[in-house]
Amino acid sequence: MRRRHATREFGRILNVLRRVLLTVVGLQFVLAISMSVVDSYRRRGKKPKPFPTTPPATVVVGDGTVTTYTFGRDLYADMLAAIEGAQHQILFETYIWKGDAAGERFKRALADAADRGVEVYCIYDGFANLVVSPRFKRFPTSMKVLRYPVYAAGWRFFDLRRYGRDHRKILVVDDEVGFVGGYNIGSAYETEWRDTHVRITGPGVWDLKRAFSDFWNLNRRRFFRSSAGPLPLESDSTWEPKIRFQRNVPRLWMFPIRTMYIEAINRASHNVWMTTAYFIPDQDFVDALKAAALRGVDVRLLVPLKSNHIVADWISRGYYSQLLDAGVSVLRFKGAMVHAKTATVDGTWSTVGTANIDRLSLTGNYEINVEVIDPDLALNLERIFAVDESNCSPLTRHEWEARDLHRRFTEAFLKPLRHLL
Repeated sequence: MRRRHATREFGRILNVLRRVLLTVVGLQFVLAISMSVVDSYRRRGKKPKPFPTTPPATVVVGDGTVTTYTFGRDLYADMLAAIEGAQHQILFETYIWKGDAAGERFKRALADAADRGVEVYCIYDGFANLVVSPRFKRFPTSMKVLRYPVYAAGWRFFDLRRYGRDHRKILVVDDEVGFVGGYNIGSAYETEWRDTHVRITGPGVWDLKRAFSDFWNLNRRRFFRSSAGPLPLESDSTWEPKIRFQRNVPRLWMFPIRTMYIEAINRASHNVWMTTAYFIPDQDFVDALKAAALRGVDVRLLVPLKSNHIVADWISRGYYSQLLDAGVSVLRFKGAMVHAKTATVDGTWSTVGTANIDRLSLTGNYEINVEVIDPDLALNLERIFAVDESNCSPLTRHEWEARDLHRRFTEAFLKPLRHLL
């Protein structure tokens, strides 16, 4: 009898704990959704504020060039010029493709290229474009378009490798020029967001083409409705030793971008300057930044003062105490959304790409970052960082410690959600 009674009591306790846990988790999601809805309402009708940018700048890297862009209008002009001048093949991939004026310009340019006989391959993410009009997502049959589905796991719903979104942004034209970086396609990104993209010529373009081809060939049979065959890719290529492309491929459980960042930070002896739209890393990543700062490295983290995802902002603040205690400078970009994903280390190493410093990008989504070992490009990105820093509000230790109880409670209450973002 005693054993049965103890078993019943244990069962009751488990039920109570289960209900409490579900209630807490439910409240966290309710709070997160409520904050997002309120923030979206507050943003309505607000006019975008101007922010400093730098003009496109080109440096020679090995046998090619790398051009940096910090303003969408400049980037879109050169991307469209490349598309309009294409002779043989265009490979275009984007996470978000808005059906607005900017999106229409790209759609029309790609369709015109296909009509004149250019092979046009396009990939976009279905989930990211759920709110885009279905009419916009009807493409001419002359274009080969792969819509990466909202739900890609099929019957393998327990297979975590099949849940990554296609968060990449790539354009390759005629094996001669490639573009990669943080910019999506849309009118807001063209003039209202601060982002970073690069244009690459030379041998590095081949690696960017291969990244597109590998994704297309991996998914075309499952998600492409027409009879388009695989994208052929020659087996030999000329290597550019100063440029490497790091690709996260969740289907193959490959996530090298996180390792790339941590290795570069661990090797730093002078400076680590990093810009990211969302900062929600794992503790090992935070520890790498703290260790660098504690050994005297100038570590600066540039993030939006207010991003387009308010919940991500609140969750990222949970790391600020650790970073400030270690001597990391936290810089908050004012007046506009900074969406760039860049970093420089010791005036030699640089990266520009699509991966944010969060779980979704580093261990979840399809991403691509270019890694460049070249002092001229690092210097150019450091100049860009300095211009961005001029539009930032540094977070002081006094300001952080003076935040009210409501803010401290919200940060702590939302902390468990960092494993989902």
